[in-house]
Amino acid sequence: MNSMIIGVALVVFGVAAAAQGQDRMPPIPAEKLSEAQKNAIAEFKAARSVDISGPFVPLLRSPELMSRARAMSDYLRYKSALPPRLSEFVILMTARRWTQQYEWNAHQPLALQGGLGAHIVKAIADGRRPDGMADDEDAVYTLWDEVQRNQKVSDATYARAVAKVGEQGVIDLLGLTGYYTMLAMVMNTTRTPLPDGVKPPLAPLPR
Repeated sequence: MNSMIIGVALVVFGVAAAAQGQDRMPPIPAEKLSEAQKNAIAEFKAARSVDISGPFVPLLRSPELMSRARAMSDYLRYKSALPPRLSEFVILMTARRWTQQYEWNAHQPLALQGGLGAHIVKAIADGRRPDGMADDEDAVYTLWDEVQRNQKVSDATYARAVAKVGEQGVIDLLGLTGYYTMLAMVMNTTRTPLPDGVKPPLAPLPR
């Protein structure tokens, strides 16, 4: 009897666990798309020459928001005042804070390609302050960490960040943080899945 109860409990637990991981907002079938959604997809493809994926799948439920988010992403990803090494650093820190697997999986290789040290990427994945950062990386990390913990930044931290990346760089750093926080919230809420065959790259952080 006890083994039967345990077996039933394991089955129930497995079903519940699977349900928790189910994509809440999967791709919308073509025949169910509204005109506004079709237009948003067309604009996305015209801008990026690819189909929507990742966070833009759930964002399509609000097509104008999706289009405006894509436009902000185009600036922050490709035209910001920060070099890729620093912009991807900010994105990885944000993905780690939210344990956002899709975001991390997409941007970890881009961070390495952009010149961010592998030891820094590993430290962020582990939830640690990296050792051996360059001066501008240290200034970016300190400002990012301080605003996350305190919801404000000291004069010394602000002045150092401006000295290293400029006023526009500071604003773009905050813009990246806010934008990728929004995407993380969207994907964590809607359970946006990783690409097929990809295992979650981030372990849960201790609470």
